[in-house]
Parts: sequence; C-alpha cells; structure tokens
Amino acid sequence: MNTPEPGLPMPVPAEGLPARVRIHEVGARDGLQNEKATVPTAVKAEFIRRLAGTGLTTIEATSFVHPKWVPQLADAEELYPAVSDLPVELPVLVPNERGLDRALALGARGVAVFASATESFAKANLNRTVDEALAMFEPVVARAKAQGDEVRVRGYLSMCFGDPWEGPVAVPRVVRVCRALLDMGCDELSLGDTIGVATPGHVTALLTALTEAGVPVSALGVHFHDTYGQALANTLAALQRGVSTVDASAGGLGGCPFAKSATGNLATEDLVWMLRGLGIDTGVDLGRLVATSVWMAAHLGRPSPSRTVRALSHQES
Repeated sequence: MNTPEPGLPMPVPAEGLPARVRIHEVGARDGLQNEKATVPTAVKAEFIRRLAGTGLTTIEATSFVHPKWVPQLADAEELYPAVSDLPVELPVLVPNERGLDRALALGARGVAVFASATESFAKANLNRTVDEALAMFEPVVARAKAQGDEVRVRGYLSMCFGDPWEGPVAVPRVVRVCRALLDMGCDELSLGDTIGVATPGHVTALLTALTEAGVPVSALGVHFHDTYGQALANTLAALQRGVSTVDASAGGLGGCPFAKSATGNLATEDLVWMLRGLGIDTGVDLGRLVATSVWMAAHLGRPSPSRTVRALSHQES
C-alpha cells in the first residue's frame, strides 16, 4: 500500500506557521553521494524524473566537484542533460569557478556553494580555512550573479550546531559566516545540522540571532539530519520562526562523506506527513513519493529508513 489511509493524518493547523513550505529535495545529490556503490546514471536520471512526478518543485540534481572527492557524482556531465528538460528547478553544487563553468555550460540555472561554520570541517571538506573558503566562493557567486536573475545562488553552511572535532558551535560564529555569504550575493542560505546534534531551543536561538543580524527569514532554509531523532522537532521550531524552505531527502537517503558521524537526512516522506497534519501545503503527492523511495530502495538493495515509507509500504527492517 502506497497511499495514506483516507483522511489521515487529520489536518489540525497550528497558529504562527507558514501556509506553504517549499521542499528542497536533496536525495539525488546529498543522498546518493554517500552511497558506497556508484548508482548508474540511468537510475539516477529515472529517480529524478520520478521525484519530479511527485510534485516536488526543487530537486538538487548533482554536484560538479572533482570526481576524486565524490566519485559517486562523477557523471554530472552525463546526468544533467538527461533531466534538464524537466519543468522543475534542478540546482547543482559547485565548489569553485571550474565547477561553475561546467554547470553553466550545461544550462544550470541554480548553483550552490558549500561553506563551513567551523575550521575543522572547512579543512576536512575543502582543505581551507573558513575565510579562505569564503574568498574562493566570492568570484563563483559574483560570476553566477552576473548571469542575471536567471541563475540563483544558494549558500550551504555546514556544522551550524555542532562539529565532530570541535564540539558545540557558538551562535555568533554561524551568524558571521551567514552574513558573509549573504553579503557576497547568495540568494538563499541553508543552515546545516551536519551531524544531527541540534535541538529545538538551539534552532530557535540561531534563527533569532540571524534575524537580529539583519538576515531575512525569507532567505533561510534548514537542513536537518536525524542522527538523534530530532530532525522533525527541529523543523517545527524553524517553521515557528517563519522558515518556509526545508531540505529533505526522499527515503531518508544520505549523510556526509566528510563527517562519519553524519547519518540520516530528514526523510521527505516524514516531513510531508508532518506538514500534512499541520495543514501546510507542499504540493507533494505522498503516495507517489513513497512509491519512488521504495523503487530506489530496491535499486540500493536495502529498505528505506523513513518511518513513513515503511508504514505506508509495509517494508520490513
């Protein structure tokens, strides 16, 4: 069974929440980049096409990083043209100007850079300090914005709540890097709980500090991992502060190849179930989304970790 029981969950709206949430689907990129085995290009393309068929409007397609660092996404040049006809946004990650050149050459209209709030992760992920990474991104963002309104730039910020090497991350450190990314021209920021250690109070404190620093909530998205089972609680805290863009991964795929304690992106199905119960519109067909994740799980040879996928498809653990 891939369709929720009639009328379930019962929509019970809560005050102070957005009427609609845009889901930034990351399963095809952030999800598959963490797989031990490389997924065939044709399977990736079909995955993206099926995701587009669920009503998702933003699907992160791939990453134009050097294949040495993320070999699972080495087929970006082959994959992107295979899905570029879809009537959805297909943003891609670009680490530097070379990556930007590759993305723009294929017609990409949404790119993302990926910074860190901590020195340890900046070193592990980019082999640079935080400020050196920001300096590397400046010409990338400037050139992307020079393309006009057609190209939107997202800034990912990792380790916003905790770092596996440094421990807790002070809120002002995160605010400083967010402010720098906005000032260089990023249209949107995604606040990453890369190792899943955030709790709702911490989320509220960071969003309050960002607002006080002049960062508009309309420019913010959140990216929670469910390592400690806190992703949905943290998402609700963000919604209560006015955030209306939430990153999620179909079937709960993914983690982070550079932080081994980073497991379990927030499953898109679990997010949609909660939002449906809150009366918040997403435009997503949950039955189709579950079927898509079941299909992908079969290709990966294991059941989906998403509780909603398991409940609606009767997958066994």
